[in-house]
Amino acid sequence: MLSYLIKKYWFIGSLLLIFAVTVSDTTQTISSAGRWLNMHHGPNTVICFIFFFSGLLLYPDQIKSGLTDIKGSFIALVIIFLVAPATAAVLSMTPIPVGIKMGFFLVAVMPTTLSSGVVMTEIAGGNMAHALVITIVANALAVFLIPVTLCFLLNFTGTAVVASIDKIAIMMKIAFLVVVPLCSGLMIKYWAESFVRQFIRKLPIVNQLLVLSMVWMALSQTRAVILNSGKVIGIIFLFVVLFHGVLLAAGSLSVKLFNIGKGRRESVILMGGQKTLPLSIILQASLFPHYGLALMVCVMHHILHLVFDGYLAGILRSYQSDKS
Repeated sequence: MLSYLIKKYWFIGSLLLIFAVTVSDTTQTISSAGRWLNMHHGPNTVICFIFFFSGLLLYPDQIKSGLTDIKGSFIALVIIFLVAPATAAVLSMTPIPVGIKMGFFLVAVMPTTLSSGVVMTEIAGGNMAHALVITIVANALAVFLIPVTLCFLLNFTGTAVVASIDKIAIMMKIAFLVVVPLCSGLMIKYWAESFVRQFIRKLPIVNQLLVLSMVWMALSQTRAVILNSGKVIGIIFLFVVLFHGVLLAAGSLSVKLFNIGKGRRESVILMGGQKTLPLSIILQASLFPHYGLALMVCVMHHILHLVFDGYLAGILRSYQSDKS
């Protein structure tokens, strides 16, 4: 029984353990190592490996299915770029500090994550190729949509900020961190499939470990912010749970309304609710450096959506197995 629980929930347990150990380490030995990796291209390196291994894991039928699932991609993009900002706008009408509102606006306008969503889709038994399609399209669209959407949301606080984004730099980043390693993995699998088969079953575990390393580096970088948030952290926690819950509910309701079955629904639900962290941190530092609570919202949402979605991915996988 114990071994079954460990096997089923090891990922969610590891997320909670990493959070507890990194934040509670008074010597800061663990967080110092994480910050060092952050400053030496650790996150970018991990993302490259995740998409390289994802390329090795993909099969032609998955790629075809992912590229042709227009309905699923459209629903996910609607949740990412319309439902999320609308939810943040509604939350901003409550009596919460302006810094928290800014944080939700930043989270709401972000595209989906570059790595964890793809990995969790695979954990849930969904089509990883479709998750990759959503990732690439959402991050490409975000370059043009973030300035417009963020400026619109800021009207709810009476703050006038012009969001300036280097579109070329972001597009190049997507190309080098996602497209190049993904295509490299696909090519290697095509030319050396018999060799790749020898260790292909271990690659999903490797990708999950890489996601855990991303969480550790993010926590190490923002440990001080978490510890200095005081009592307001409870308020942020409740609103983050509500915000992410709305996105998951929107995804779950959409796949039922539009009859998106197992194998396709997982990517819609998980990719629609996940938001990338690095870009939100960059924009917070450049646009709202005097609102420290905004950074806290970005970080807490990132951590909680990994915890919640890690658990949800396991449930979706079990449900899929039971129905098979």
